[in-house]
Amino acid sequence: MKNRKFWISLIAGILATVMVISLLAGLFASNAAATTSDELLEQLKELEKDKDAISDKLDALEGQQFENLSKMEELIARKDITDQKIALLHEELTNVNQQISAYNLMIADKQEELDQAQGRLTKLGQQNKERIRAMEEEGDISLWMVIFEANSFSDLLDRIEMVDEIAKADRKRLQEMSDVAAEVQAAADALEAEKAKLEVTKAELISTQTELDAENAESDRLLAELVATAEDLEELHNQFEKEEEELLDQIAQQEQAYNEKLEEELESSRQASIQASIQASIEESIAISVSESKHQQWLEESRKEEANKKPTTGGTHGSMNNPSGVVWRVPCDYVRLTSPFGYRWHPTTGEWSMHRGVDLAGPKGTPIYASRSGYVTVATYNSISGNYVTINHQDGYSSVYMHMTHDVVDVGDYVKAGQLIGYMGSTGRSTGPHLHFGISYKGTYVNPMDYIG
Repeated sequence: MKNRKFWISLIAGILATVMVISLLAGLFASNAAATTSDELLEQLKELEKDKDAISDKLDALEGQQFENLSKMEELIARKDITDQKIALLHEELTNVNQQISAYNLMIADKQEELDQAQGRLTKLGQQNKERIRAMEEEGDISLWMVIFEANSFSDLLDRIEMVDEIAKADRKRLQEMSDVAAEVQAAADALEAEKAKLEVTKAELISTQTELDAENAESDRLLAELVATAEDLEELHNQFEKEEEELLDQIAQQEQAYNEKLEEELESSRQASIQASIQASIEESIAISVSESKHQQWLEESRKEEANKKPTTGGTHGSMNNPSGVVWRVPCDYVRLTSPFGYRWHPTTGEWSMHRGVDLAGPKGTPIYASRSGYVTVATYNSISGNYVTINHQDGYSSVYMHMTHDVVDVGDYVKAGQLIGYMGSTGRSTGPHLHFGISYKGTYVNPMDYIG
C-alpha cells in the first residue's frame, strides 16, 4: 500500500513536470523570433561608436573654436595697438600742422620785415645817389667847391675830411641797412628750411597713417571673417551637440531594451535550468527510489520515528543515525576532525561558543564537493566565514562550506551530489587550512556527523 502511494506520488510529480516543461517550451517558442540580447548589444555598441565619433568631432570643433577665438583676440589686440598708433599720429599731425602754421606766420612777419628793410635800403640808396647827383649838377655843394673855397691848406684838409665823413656815414648807413636785410633774409630762409622739414615730417606721418589705415581696414576685414567663422563653428557645434543628445537618448532606450531582453533571457535560462533540475531531480528520485525500493518500509518507519523528535544538535563521530533518510556524501578528503559540533572554547575569540558545524582539516587546495544535490543560494565572502557556499536541498535541509580558497559555482547553479564546488583554504577567521561543514534543517543547525558518518 505504501509502495503504491509512493509510485502514485512519483507519477503525479512526473506529470506535473511534463506540464511545466510544456509551458516553458511554449514560452521559449514565443520568444524565439524576438531580437536577442546579443543583437541588441551589437546595436548598442554601434550607437556608442557613433556617439564616440560625434564626441571626437565636438572635441576637434572645440579646438577650432579655441584657435579661432585666439586669432580674434590676437587680431583685436593688434587692432587696438594700431588704433592707438593712429590716434598718436593724429596728435602728431595736429602738432605739425600747428607748427607749420606758426612758421608760416613767422615767415610772413620776416618777409614783411625784409620787404620793409629792403625798401628803406633802396630808398636810402636812391636818396644818396640823388643827393650826390644834385650836388654835382647844381653846384651848390661839390668837391671842387669844397676844395677851391678853402681858405687855407688846413681848411682844405678839414673840408676834404668833412666830405669823406659824409661819404663814410652814407656807406655805413647803407651797410647797416644791407646787414639788416641779410639777417632778415637769413632768418626767413631758416624758417623756410624748418617749415620744409615739417612738411617732410607731415608727409611721412600722412604716409604712415595711410599704411595704418590700410592695416586697420585689413584687420577689420579679417575680424569680420573670424566672426563669421565663429558663428559657423557655433552653429556646427550646436548641431553636433543636438546629434549627441539624440544619440544619448537612443543609447538610453537601447540600454533599457537590452537590459529588459537580458532579464528576459536570464529568466528563460533560469526556467530552462529549473526544467533541467526538475528533470534531474526526477531522474535522481527515480534512481534512488528504484535502488532503495526494498528498503521503503524501513525508511517510512524511520521517518515516523524521527518526526516525533526534534533534529539532533549533537552526536558522536561516525554515528549511523541519519534523520534525513537520504544519502549525504563526505564533502572532502580530510586528515582529521579538528573541531566537533557543539559548545567549545573558540580558538580565535577565546570564549565559549556554539560550534554549528564540524571542522575537517586537510592540505590547502583539497577539493570540496557538494554533499547533496541542490541549488546554490550563497557564493560569497565575509570576514568570518571567508569564501563560502550554501546549497539548498529543497527538503528543508541546507549545507554550508566555509573558509575555501575560492569557489567554482555561482548563485542559482544546480549542483549534483559529489560535484566540485571549491577548494579547502584558510580564508576569513581561521587558524589553518580546513573546511567548516555545516548542515541545517528548517533553519536549525544539526550535527553533520549524524549525516555523513
